[in-house]
Amino acid sequence: MYKQILVPVDLNEKGFADKAVELAVWHAKQSNAELHLLNVLPGIHMSMVSSYFPKDAAKKMKEDVSIQLNEFAAKFVDEEVVYKVHVSEGKPYVTILDYAERLGADLIVMPSHKRSKIDKVMLGSVASKVVENSPINVMVVKPQG
Repeated sequence: MYKQILVPVDLNEKGFADKAVELAVWHAKQSNAELHLLNVLPGIHMSMVSSYFPKDAAKKMKEDVSIQLNEFAAKFVDEEVVYKVHVSEGKPYVTILDYAERLGADLIVMPSHKRSKIDKVMLGSVASKVVENSPINVMVVKPQG
């Protein structure tokens, strides 16, 4: 049974993570597991990037995203499920794997975009990189429709 379940949530994609969270909540209930919702921001602290933003921009962005992620959780996570929200920044797949290790996660539930074969070759996908590099189980949830 699972004890710590990590769900990466992209708040920019409305309706994208809902199904993954729904499945993660179900698994959390079955296992009495703790649920962790993670949003990964782009690396604004990189020197080249940070010079274009005011000094407190990253802090403000994290605070705003944390509020949005808490609102998302309140809407999609049942009251009986213990959960935490996390906001971090960096390369998405690396940050997801890092959080999974830090939290002692034993399952990652990942939403995955529908992509054409050419997109996968050109861009790669966060979900496929997590699956390739994760030492723990990864459930990939495809969009419906």
